[in-house]
Amino acid sequence: MTSLGGLTMPSQTPAGAVWIKACLALRRELGEAAFGSWLAQAALREIADGRIVLVTPTGVARDWIRRNAWRRIGELWAEYDPQGRSLDLKSRMEFESDTGGLDVIAEAIEVLDPVATDAPVIAPTPGTRPGRVAGLQERFTFDSFVPGPANEFAHAVARRVASWADGHFNPVVFHSAYGFGKTHLLNAMAWEAMRAAPEKRVVYLSAERFLSTFVRSVMDRSTALFKEELRTADLLLIDDVHFVAGKQSTQEELFHTLTALMEDGRRVVFSADRPPAQITEMDARLRSHLSAGLVCGIEPADRTLRMGILERKLVALGRQGGFNATARPEVLQFLADRFTDSVRELEGALNTLVARMGAQVGGLSLDEAQAILRPHLRGAEKRITIDDIQKATSEHFGLRQADLVSERRNRSVARPRQAAMWLAKQLTTRSLPDIGRRFGGRDHTTVLHAVRRIEALKADDPQLSRDLEALTRKLRG
Repeated sequence: MTSLGGLTMPSQTPAGAVWIKACLALRRELGEAAFGSWLAQAALREIADGRIVLVTPTGVARDWIRRNAWRRIGELWAEYDPQGRSLDLKSRMEFESDTGGLDVIAEAIEVLDPVATDAPVIAPTPGTRPGRVAGLQERFTFDSFVPGPANEFAHAVARRVASWADGHFNPVVFHSAYGFGKTHLLNAMAWEAMRAAPEKRVVYLSAERFLSTFVRSVMDRSTALFKEELRTADLLLIDDVHFVAGKQSTQEELFHTLTALMEDGRRVVFSADRPPAQITEMDARLRSHLSAGLVCGIEPADRTLRMGILERKLVALGRQGGFNATARPEVLQFLADRFTDSVRELEGALNTLVARMGAQVGGLSLDEAQAILRPHLRGAEKRITIDDIQKATSEHFGLRQADLVSERRNRSVARPRQAAMWLAKQLTTRSLPDIGRRFGGRDHTTVLHAVRRIEALKADDPQLSRDLEALTRKLRG
């Protein structure tokens, strides 16, 4: 018998010899985590009628291999097999149904303890990039994450967990609305945790994948393998955990997985679209466990953070395209002020401009940028009226709407009135004279002064900046 990184096979089996060579290459190319999670669980079987089949324990494993590795397996098999035999891929249930009474003359692989091997385990070494892991996106790292007041606490918590520091909270739940960086943080944690401790086992998956894999394991009668896969993780990260709410059997499995990991001192991190206490359709026990650790909210990105995200994204896009990407300040400011609801939408708008202009993006004027993005703006635009702005502003500052159009000039009214005029200039297509008329018949120069005054103040007044952010989000719905 010969051994290969946790796989033992009879050396006299020709198919087994081919598979040894293929596995050595696959382990190097896919990385230890992906290879161990998916291919190491497969069994190569030779049937009496001459067929050779790679058999996976579940249909999910079969589908993963077919999507992510099957083409490469075929290339390696063709390269190393002098007889030119074909190789098929089936789940265990398919294989048993297909073979019926046929004899299996050679079972070329069986899974053993991956530590007890004669061949070296190919794993990332400290300071190098770990191998690819199914579900992780390479662009989502701590290096590409832009911290700011809205997310600095979440960023610090994520860094601490990923460094395997002692005294961690368990579980950690990051929550925010769509597009504020939860998935980015979880991906970054996974990459950093694998880099910092290659010997530890990190498992990342979305709640949707958790659900589908669990359901398949029940159908394939392989729930023991599914549980083993998750409960031996040193760090388990599950994105969008709110997705399992209302799905009773999946919630039950997740609850027991969470309990088992926490009892063993292993680390668990979730993300959700709201705090666990507000996921009312979730099982009470699971909701209680999620709330018992560290619940960490990520706030909407403020203007400064959005500008930082745009600047870093622009550099990254230029690097990918092989040119030094720049943009006019007024173009970046327009994007930061217009796309406030989601970092993904913000980055998507910049992607559109760079894709259209390439290396010439630095010469793009504000009017040209607005023209390119007009279809995106039109699709997302909510018609906002000056009346809407006056109502929202007066409510936010505790005034009556009539105060904003009155002659009162004390600061408690004048500053909200200037803010409302600034919002009218930003969020509507009304001219300055028209805005002035709607604010008690004021002259257009008064409106211009208000707009300039707010622009100057909000750079140095964090509270005013937050007020304007909150009003903008409310008005845009």
